[in-house]
Amino acid sequence: MKKFLVTALIVMMTYTVLASASRKSASKKPLVQPLSFSDVTWGYLNPARGDASPRSANLWGDCNNEGTSGFLVKFKDGFSSPPHIHNVTYRGVVISGLLHNDDPKAKETWLPAGSFWTQPAGEAHITAAKGEHNIAYIEIDSGPYLVKPESEAFDNGERPVNVDPSNVVWLDASDIAWLPASDNGAKVAFLWSARDEDKLNGTLLKLPAGFLGKLQSEVSTLHAVVIKGKLGAFEIKKALTAGSYFSLDKKQSITLSSGTENESIIYIRTNGKYDVTSNSAEK
Repeated sequence: MKKFLVTALIVMMTYTVLASASRKSASKKPLVQPLSFSDVTWGYLNPARGDASPRSANLWGDCNNEGTSGFLVKFKDGFSSPPHIHNVTYRGVVISGLLHNDDPKAKETWLPAGSFWTQPAGEAHITAAKGEHNIAYIEIDSGPYLVKPESEAFDNGERPVNVDPSNVVWLDASDIAWLPASDNGAKVAFLWSARDEDKLNGTLLKLPAGFLGKLQSEVSTLHAVVIKGKLGAFEIKKALTAGSYFSLDKKQSITLSSGTENESIIYIRTNGKYDVTSNSAEK
């Protein structure tokens, strides 16, 4: 009888441990599969123009359907579009090359990598590119993303914004309480909206050379696109170069490392806030 009770107790303890481990495993969602720049699938941004159209590649969502989406656009050297409008407002961040996006009669103002711009729905404009590897990240809040003739222009009350990297304002731990207070800390630039609870916003996150730390989404899904540099991502065991994408669900985190020689910049779209911690800040 005594032997039977001991055996039963061992079985019950083993079941409890396994059940607990199973619950913990189930409660921790796996990281959303990232998309490396080298693996994106390119199509035509404006299929009606065929080879004269810039190339595009969806990173999240689908710009051809309803809903929000983020995608890459690639322009050939010397590309210049005819005057046109879009049915929706979009935001853009230059990843590489030089881009011009303005009124049809405006003087060319080339936006280098790290620049940010917005294009209001209905406003006539042209887009041009100069140099090799002209690539930008574009996102919309309501699809589909359509190209229409200048004759259908309208004023929706918004005004365009063009921000050169030299005009981007970077804030560090002395300005923002939630950034790691260390010599190797990150910096943030607010691009649009505010970082309030549950409010959609877009920021640039700069990680200095040699950075090692965690990025965690606090409120909702976080969409992230690498704009500059090459990041190591521990949880996914993959290097993320400029143009690569990953996302995090609420309370998920990812361990990132920046190269020892060059800083990295990530564009982040999320509701509310996210947290950044560095290994030096935790010591």
